Amino acid sequence: MQGQGIPPTVNVLLQLRDFRAPEFEQLMPCPARPCASYNPRMHSNLMKPGAVVGASSLLEALLAARLHDPFSYLGARVEHDYSLVRVFYPYARHVWINTGSEFEPMARAHPAGVYEFRSAATPPMPYRLRIEEERGPTAGTLIHDTHDAYAFTPEISDYDLYLFNEGRLRQAYRMLGSHAMEIGGINGVLFSVWAPNAGRVSVVGAFNQWDGRIHQMAIHGFSGIWILFIPGLPPGSLYKYEIRNRDSGEILLKTDPYATRYELRPQTAALTPADEESFWQDAKWLADRAVLDWLRAPLNIYEVHAGSWKRHHDGRFYSYRELAQHLIPYVREMGYTHIELLPISEHPLDESWGYQTTGYFAATSRHGSPEDLKFFINACHLEGIGVILDWVPAHFPQDAFALSRFDGSALYEHEDPRLGLHQDWGTCIFNYGRNEVKSFLLSSAHYWLAEFHLDGLRVDAVASMLYLDYSREAGEWLPNKYGGRENLEAMDFVRELNIMVHQDFPGALTLAEESTSWPGVSRPTYIGGLGFSMKWNMGWMNDTLSYLRNNPVFRRFHHDLLTFGQLYAYSENFVLPLSHDEVVHGKGSLLGKMPGDAWQQFANLRLLFTYQMTYPGKKLNFMGNEFAQGPEWNCMRGLSWDQLRCEQHRGVKAALHDLNHLYSSISALHQLDFSPEGFAWIDCHDADNSVISYLRYACDGSFALIALNFTPVPRVHYRIGVPVEGTYHEVFNSDSHHYGGSNLGNMGHINASSQPWMGRESSIVITLPPLGGAIFCLETP
Repeated sequence: MQGQGIPPTVNVLLQLRDFRAPEFEQLMPCPARPCASYNPRMHSNLMKPGAVVGASSLLEALLAARLHDPFSYLGARVEHDYSLVRVFYPYARHVWINTGSEFEPMARAHPAGVYEFRSAATPPMPYRLRIEEERGPTAGTLIHDTHDAYAFTPEISDYDLYLFNEGRLRQAYRMLGSHAMEIGGINGVLFSVWAPNAGRVSVVGAFNQWDGRIHQMAIHGFSGIWILFIPGLPPGSLYKYEIRNRDSGEILLKTDPYATRYELRPQTAALTPADEESFWQDAKWLADRAVLDWLRAPLNIYEVHAGSWKRHHDGRFYSYRELAQHLIPYVREMGYTHIELLPISEHPLDESWGYQTTGYFAATSRHGSPEDLKFFINACHLEGIGVILDWVPAHFPQDAFALSRFDGSALYEHEDPRLGLHQDWGTCIFNYGRNEVKSFLLSSAHYWLAEFHLDGLRVDAVASMLYLDYSREAGEWLPNKYGGRENLEAMDFVRELNIMVHQDFPGALTLAEESTSWPGVSRPTYIGGLGFSMKWNMGWMNDTLSYLRNNPVFRRFHHDLLTFGQLYAYSENFVLPLSHDEVVHGKGSLLGKMPGDAWQQFANLRLLFTYQMTYPGKKLNFMGNEFAQGPEWNCMRGLSWDQLRCEQHRGVKAALHDLNHLYSSISALHQLDFSPEGFAWIDCHDADNSVISYLRYACDGSFALIALNFTPVPRVHYRIGVPVEGTYHEVFNSDSHHYGGSNLGNMGHINASSQPWMGRESSIVITLPPLGGAIFCLETP
């Protein structure tokens, strides 16, 4: 069966049912007449809510779009001593069935479109139909051949269902959603969806005039999963699920949570999958990644919003392939090691930047197809660039077409708004304690890493997941079973997520955006940690930007903002983020945060980047930071690339270019980012001059010396202690004229003297530029 393209989770049976209900013998052929247009609420009201559907009511249930088990009435079966085939085509004028040698007419058993064929011989299975449909007063009729969906009885592996219901199915996307396949030589699409509180689920689309009566799905045992194979459905067919809640009778039209493709917003239908070509050429990249010591490797992330890095002159987005053509060479030339994409999972609202996800298994169609995204990632890997996805398992929007109250009940979220509603964003919070929801989220993470060869996940809003009282006042939240505020189910989910990623995808990273002092976020689960590879250092970011906002005259009074971070710098594996969150919502750009005149603003920004790139921790910068974009980021237009016509903006870009390459090439700047052995203060007490100096060490004992002056006053003949005597040279100066600075620095060699200073036996005398930083290395013989 697998050789015919059938997922291993699905077994499809072609069978005849033995159904000997004598009341169906009384159905007599009726004259053909057009069927009234379908109204799901009108038809569902043909039966009273809560009514029990018995054998004698199956026809009524079919016409009311309330047939819980359509195979009990439709399809092929044996009744008494003859074979019966019953089909439902409400828009057909005539229906014929292929009996092997010819097409014979089927009798109209009900004027609403029920047709039957009875004979002593069983028609070839799966039986083939010929349909004549009325296409309107001017279009005439259409005759076409097809196979009937109810000639195929699909089943799902009991083991996969068990894992799904236990919250341990990591590849639920192979079982649920829509899957193109060939069964018995017949091409079609298998649909399956989890909706345990539905009384009826139908697949609807243009192929059945969005009529929920035509393709009613069958419930699979007590699993809550509905399933149906529709033959002949081509790739790219639009579809949704029409769901009737079994208690209220409410009719909902929902898109497929497990779909891998959606139509372009503002439309919201899913698309049946297309044939994919395998073009991956990154086997060496993945093999090298699996054995990489990422703790000691450089990690320098360029954070990108695909919709606004650049745009065409007419406002169109760049496609994934166009990004491969333009973004990858830029990132490589600038010296970044990774691209982090803001969420590219499908989302309806551009202004959400992707953080209000509705398609957890689909790349947004704004930039092309899933194959186009794979092309981009493959191209990144071939150029030595990793790709990290911003992933959002913390919450989802309340849009009526998506996950919210999916089957008329709080299915993916909590019923109680004290648990299920995120007050800041007006979104729903996932119910991490529900096993099927856990399978959904774990499978989403698995899908992106497995199918798209991504190198990591940046997990958004982890703090909001971990705390039950996150952004809530007293009385607005419910404690856990021990009376605490920790979300125990979310903790378990996060640990399982990280275990899965590290086991199944060697070398892939998970990065937590976690803004509190929760302990052990980036520590292994086997010692009680959450298991993330790294955690964003929001404390460093907030302290640093707060310090730099001060006029240099007053920075001496806030010196502790530069030094306090070393008290916790090695409690986690930290990333130093200057992210999109710091340049939106009225916060201004990084350049706009800097005080002083224009020259001082640019000098401050170059100094900030020098501090970031030499301080312990991996690095992240949002696009536009690298050339000191002046305006605040606006997701609705491209970056202000025209500012690179200005020398000062080009200077910042050149400075960060050189810092990026130094960071990767000087082992001392990255090998021991997470270890206190990799850092030592030279002097952290010179608050009066607003100067700090420190050493960064590599595993082999080599080091880099960094000195930073946070005032516009040059510090000439400034003596600092050094670990050894020898000859030092300046490898970087943020005040260089190449970067738009005043070119005050240290030319030539600097010989250390034996004069003790700052607790060290040797020292050097240097010139510290105004609002500038310098990096020195010891010359080797």
